[in-house]
Amino acid sequence: MPNEKQVTFINPETMPKSFGYSHVVEAIGDRTIYISGQVPLNKEGQIVGEGDLAAQTKQVFENIKAALDAVGASFHDVVKLTFFVTDITQMQTVRDIRDAYVNTEKPPASSAVEIRKLINEAFLIEIEAIAVANAR
Repeated sequence: MPNEKQVTFINPETMPKSFGYSHVVEAIGDRTIYISGQVPLNKEGQIVGEGDLAAQTKQVFENIKAALDAVGASFHDVVKLTFFVTDITQMQTVRDIRDAYVNTEKPPASSAVEIRKLINEAFLIEIEAIAVANAR
């Protein structure tokens, strides 16, 4: 009989207050799912939202959703997100869109990194994800 997934989101009182992420996520489960960094390409391989961070971020989250769907998982299974952005001052735009997808009551652990450029200079954002889910 498979083990049940157990995920605990922890923000220790001995650490600074977190805003929109969990400092620690302890995950025990049958499957760990690693999703490669997703960029703002639609399924036809076309760039979505050239020059528009909000449109690109939405497309990236839709790509992550499609990856999760492909393995029978959801955003409630996501325990870690890593954001690579070309302009960290625009992170609130990213957070606002993220909050439409993730469980904001128990948000995943997260990292955000500003970078000079991504693999394609038209890309403004890339996001990778880790999820822990029960066996199928």
